[in-house]
Amino acid sequence: MMHLTGRVAVITGAGSGIGRAIAYSLARRGCHLALADINRQGLAETIQSVEAFGISVTSHPLDVTDREAVRALPTQVHQAHSRIDLLINNAGIAAGGTFAMLSETDFDRVMDINFGAVVRLTRAFLPFLHQSDDARLVNLSSLYGLISPPEQSAYSASKFAVRGFSNALRHELADTRIGVSVVHPGGVATAIARDALIPDGTSQEEIQQKQRQQARMLRMPPEQAGEIIVRGIEKRKARILVGTDANVVSWLERLLPVRYWSVLKRLIRP
Repeated sequence: MMHLTGRVAVITGAGSGIGRAIAYSLARRGCHLALADINRQGLAETIQSVEAFGISVTSHPLDVTDREAVRALPTQVHQAHSRIDLLINNAGIAAGGTFAMLSETDFDRVMDINFGAVVRLTRAFLPFLHQSDDARLVNLSSLYGLISPPEQSAYSASKFAVRGFSNALRHELADTRIGVSVVHPGGVATAIARDALIPDGTSQEEIQQKQRQQARMLRMPPEQAGEIIVRGIEKRKARILVGTDANVVSWLERLLPVRYWSVLKRLIRP
């Protein structure tokens, strides 16, 4: 088991959803926190929710696409906490629509936030993680890092990239004190679908229909997802599947690596 009491965790996207839930579960275990998000109000609300546990917590407003800000963050965290033991790359966005509908700008933005930022943050924090006696890098992929549904080309590509990057890093760091976990959440009830980038020309009716479809699949409370993820970290799991849907899809993809979508589309049809 990895003992989290007294350790310091950095969490991106900590201002809401799964990021906030992970922060709460870590704080309950006595883990100190450095919380980063572009949403200052969300950060303040997360900090308020964990302060009762008597931990040290710092706020770091951050745009994960800002290379200079990312490079400066590890030193800021280390100065505030004197150590860094966990980096949890959770920040992310989604985009709806087919590949043909998505603009180049929107596609690139999804890749930059969901994958590029993971690479930048990992590069920035690795020297500090190497100083820990027991460190862990935790990267959030997705259910769509296991399968690739239609109208998820950008999001799925970014999450498969996170998965491949994490797996390669795990092998490279096998003889060090840094473990690597890749997380595949299923349908967690966060605002990611509501806040997804929408292609130009999409009607309000189409947007509402897609949001209703997503809402039916996003059922797990974030708090439950956060606890599953933190338990996986404690158990040093290389792969953390969150939810029955993620476990079923992982099994189905291995059984039917090419034809899984013919089964799944019947299950999720309105």
